[in-house]
Formats: sequence, C-alpha cells, structure tokens
Amino acid sequence: MRRLALIAALLLAVLPARAQGVLNVYNWTDYIDPHVVQRFQQESGIRIRYDVYDSLETLEGKLSAGRSGYDIVVPTSEPSFARLVRAGALLPLDRAKIPNWRNLDAGLMERVARSDPGNAHGAIYLWGTVGLGLRLDKIRALAPDLALDSLDLLLKPENAKRLAGCGLAVMDSVTDVLPSVLRWLGRDPDSADAGDLRAAESALLAIRPQLRAIPGSGALLDMLATGEVCVALTYSGDVIQAAARAREAGRGVEIGYAAPKAGPHMSFDMLAIPADAPNPAAAHAFIDFLLRPDVIAAVSSHVRYPNAVPASRPLIAEAVRTDPNVYPPESVLAEAFVPGTPGPQAERLRSRLWSRFRAGR
Repeated sequence: MRRLALIAALLLAVLPARAQGVLNVYNWTDYIDPHVVQRFQQESGIRIRYDVYDSLETLEGKLSAGRSGYDIVVPTSEPSFARLVRAGALLPLDRAKIPNWRNLDAGLMERVARSDPGNAHGAIYLWGTVGLGLRLDKIRALAPDLALDSLDLLLKPENAKRLAGCGLAVMDSVTDVLPSVLRWLGRDPDSADAGDLRAAESALLAIRPQLRAIPGSGALLDMLATGEVCVALTYSGDVIQAAARAREAGRGVEIGYAAPKAGPHMSFDMLAIPADAPNPAAAHAFIDFLLRPDVIAAVSSHVRYPNAVPASRPLIAEAVRTDPNVYPPESVLAEAFVPGTPGPQAERLRSRLWSRFRAGR
C-alpha cells in the first residue's frame, strides 16, 4: 500500500494538470478545430468543458458578473481584452509554464502591447480583419459596375438601395462596426467627439431601412453561407468559413471577402485566464499546447483565420496559407488600424448610438 501511495504521489507531482480534471473554455462560435480539443484531452488527461459566444458584449457581460467559472477566455484585444486587463479581471500569465511562448511573432505581439503592457496577460490566438462578405454572383448580376473593395458598396445609400434585394447585413457589434464606419468617413476610429459619432450614426441610419438583419457573427456566417445575404460587414475569417461551406453545399452560392482599401480594422483574439479561474494550471497548459506550430496550424486550417506562430505557416493547408484574404499582403497590413479602447463617456455614447441604429430611429 505504501508503494502504491508513493507512486500516486510521484504521478501527482509530475503531472499536476492531469490531477485537476476539467478545463473550462469560453470561446467564439466556430473558432477551433474539434480534433485539437480531443487531442489536448488525450495528451493531457484534462477534460474540456467548452462553451461559445458570438459577440464581445456577451463575453464581457459574463465576465463582469464575476465567478464565470471559466479558465480560458478569448477576448479581442481592443476593447474587451484591454478593459479586462485594466479592471484586474485577468490573471498575469506565468511564462515559465508556457515554454511555447517563444514561438509567437514578436511584431504582432507588439501590436497588442498597447492593450496589455509587456504582454503580461495574453497570447495571440488568431487574428483577422473586418470587411465585406460578398455574394459575388448576385452582386455581379445586380451591380457589376460597383467596386468591391470599399465600404462604399454598403454604406453609400444609393448602393445599398441597389443591392437590398439580395440581402444586406451588419454584424451586431458596435465594437467592431463603428471604427470601420468612422474610418470610412475620414474620422479617427477611436474618436470620442460627439460630432464624429453623430456622423457615424447618420451613416448607419441612412442604410438601416435596406438591412435585412443585424445578427450576431455566428448567425451572419450562416446567412452568408446559404446565400441569404449578399453584402455583410463582418469578420474576415467568418466570411472565408462561409465561402467554404457554400462550396461544400454545391448550390451555386459564390462568397468572397474584401478588406476595405482605405485600411481595414485589424483585430487580435487573445488567450487569457480570468483572475478567478478555478483551474489556472490547466489553462496555462492549454495555452502552451495551442502555441505549438502543428497544433495552431490545425486550428488555422480548420477555421481559416491566421495565427501568430510563424513556424506554423508551412503546416497550414495550402488553400488557407496562400489565400490573401487569410494572410493579407504587407501592403494591406501597412494600412490596417488597431482601434483603441473608448473611455466611459464615449462608451456610453457609442452604446446609445448602437441601440438607436438597431431600433432604426
């Protein structure tokens, strides 16, 4: 009996994460390769409980209440991750427990350091841009003369009226939509100026009668894939996923993506650990696992979003790694912007603006 007890004690010392049982993950909808989840469970002995959300507002609402019960969350760098960092809602990462941290792209990590000084609380999981999801076959039939690489396609009322018959949509996220609208207007995407915000609201309300829906990103992905909408302002990776689903369905729905030529909103989704996480040891192990080149390559291949581990690039499916919509050329990245976090007053103004837009008044 003593011998068995000694063996058990040694196993617990060597494999502490295995002894801790369950890892609670809260991530975006359709944002991981299920085989990666299974692989981690098999390799670590840790069971994963996996929940999903489809907007930053949902994630922040869950975490702001406290005691969420999650060990891993995946907030976007600005503004959600930045706000959580400032609020002390995230645990500083112990890099000694994440040896694969060295695999991260230093340049990309520098882009998110403004949200998290010293990159103390998060590692980049995946990243992308905000732009236009397009049902190309319908647009060519209705308006072959319109340029596809500008938000003019959606935000100019005369264009919205021409295309309304095939379905227009804007994702339900003031966080991700408003900076692009402000940039399109030639204003600062981070502006807290009441005049700038009124101009953005006017632009959105001008096309509101033509919109078929203002759905969450997960629902919008499905609407694109089935051809229910032909122009949508949403995440690049969701559009690329929708295009793949449409091809698989074989119903003649042709989906494409266009990053705004004036410079797209660039966003980073961060692997982070809530300050009150019940299982931080398992969370560190999961982050380290995801930063392995072969593992994150499988994720990028499946969800069609780029990652921040350069060594993974040759391992990603060729159709994904060579797609300029997944990995934009340097010329596009040079014009891209990463929005900042609005202050409390600006946040209230933006929230009220969005409520009026959704209501159409």
